[in-house]
Amino acid sequence: MQARRAARPDPGSDRVIATNRKARHDFEILDRLECGIVLTGSEVKSLRNGTAQITEGFARIEDGEIWLYGVHIPPWTYAVGFGSHDPDRRRKLLAHHRQIAHWYNETTTQALTLVPLSLYFRDGRAKVELGLARGRKQQDRRQALAQRDAEREMARVQRAFEKYG
Repeated sequence: MQARRAARPDPGSDRVIATNRKARHDFEILDRLECGIVLTGSEVKSLRNGTAQITEGFARIEDGEIWLYGVHIPPWTYAVGFGSHDPDRRRKLLAHHRQIAHWYNETTTQALTLVPLSLYFRDGRAKVELGLARGRKQQDRRQALAQRDAEREMARVQRAFEKYG
C-alpha cells in the first residue's frame, strides 16, 4: 500500500491582508457578509505582498450589484504600462442576489451604510468581509469604549478570583 502525501497548504490561504479597525470604532456593526472581489492579475499580486488600505472604503449597491469604493491597492512593482491598474478604481463584489436585495432594502429604509471590515485570502481567493453598519456619534463612541473597559476589568477580576480563590 502506497502512502499518500498530504497536499501542501496554499501559502496565501486564510491570510488577512488588511483590517478596518476604524470602522469598528466609528460604526455599530449590525450584520456581516463575506463577498468575493473581482480583481485584475496585478491587483492580486499586489495583495499577496500584503499592501492594501481599506480604512476609507465603503460599498454601494447599484443596479443590483455591490461596488466597493475607496479601497487603495497600490500597483504591483513589476507591472508597467499595460499590466498595471488604477489603484483607486471601484471594484465589483460578488454575493448572492438575495443577499444583495436584502441589504439594498436595509440601506434604503434605514440610515445604514456598507463598510469593508477586512480583506483576506480564503483558499487562494480574495475575499472582503462587508459590514452593514450604523454610524455612531461621539457620545456613543465614548460609551462603547467605557463599556468595553468595564467588561475587560470584570473579566480581569473574575480571572484573578478563579486563580487565587
